[in-house]
Amino acid sequence: FGLKPNDQILAEDKHKALFEEIVKRNKVEYHAGGSTQNSVKIAQWMIQKPHKVATFFGCIGTDHFGEILKKKAEEAHVDAHYYEQNEEPTGTCAACITGDNRSLVANLAAANCYKKEKHLDLDSNWELVKKAKVYYIAGFFLTVSPESILKVAKHASDNNKIFCMNLSAPFISQFFKEPLMKVMPYVDILFGNETEAATFAKELGFETDDIAEIARRTQNLPKDNAKRQRVVVFTQGKDDTVATVVQTSRARGEMASGKDSNISLITGDCREAQLQQDCRHHRTLSSHVSSVLNFILLARTSLFLTTGERVTMFPVLDIDQNDIVDTNGAGDAFVGGFLYALVQEHVLEECIRAGHYAANVIIRRVGCTFPEKPDFH
Repeated sequence: FGLKPNDQILAEDKHKALFEEIVKRNKVEYHAGGSTQNSVKIAQWMIQKPHKVATFFGCIGTDHFGEILKKKAEEAHVDAHYYEQNEEPTGTCAACITGDNRSLVANLAAANCYKKEKHLDLDSNWELVKKAKVYYIAGFFLTVSPESILKVAKHASDNNKIFCMNLSAPFISQFFKEPLMKVMPYVDILFGNETEAATFAKELGFETDDIAEIARRTQNLPKDNAKRQRVVVFTQGKDDTVATVVQTSRARGEMASGKDSNISLITGDCREAQLQQDCRHHRTLSSHVSSVLNFILLARTSLFLTTGERVTMFPVLDIDQNDIVDTNGAGDAFVGGFLYALVQEHVLEECIRAGHYAANVIIRRVGCTFPEKPDFH
């Protein structure tokens, strides 16, 4: 099927048989997923109570998979508000696992059908947006509804709230550079991996392949809300190496959101809800992201977090290679842990530590699954 390790692509006609082959050749389990919804579930899992702290916006089809997603979101205590339409079925994404590598093939379907005027603009939904303190949106969503991203981003900037985004995949910087750069002035926290960072740097003419330098230059791009200096988080996926995070010494209040039981996280990846069909070597995810989260591979990555001219590194939790079951979803888990700490006004160091813990839990299991309760202190 022409897939590459550690890559993310949109499904073409030649990939249609891949989805059928996965189901026919492997025993699968179904889990509600997608990068953003995974992260929302992780954040809620670590918070435990109150329930429905996180609000998820996405688009699904009026079909069986859509119903499963709604049920799974409820079981995870996530406040999911889906835009349901009958033009396209709930999206799918094949996650092909070979050893420690994963290759994602996304069939967007319903994810491409999200309509700002039919969902985000509704008074009841916009009230949820206004109530939120933290927003996290995947770069993938630029291919679906950039106008939705800009509306949320401008609201966050005008009200001094935290707006997070990720580069998501190299093709976003390559083919959706214009809408990406329209949103960039409003981004308070930017995530990406080293491949995405390198492509972003090339498209912007940085003329360097040094990830730390790319992070520094990205941090210094024009910004609308001067009250918040941009923080950049890049991962570097290196097999059999321990990830490190670069961190900043920011003031407590600048990287935190209000601490109250009514906090909502608006997350809506560029693909929408996703249903996972897990198997030993393959996974099919349905309802492609329509929320706002990033995809960071953390188990064996290096995170660079910059502020000003400094880049600092923090080690992630080490793990015996034999204990690693599945790295797919590790980045989602990191984000979930990060957001868990962020909405409770923890300093950045603690946000990263929580992210490391969550990722360390997830990579020991198949899919983005977790035990009944966290053991994070």
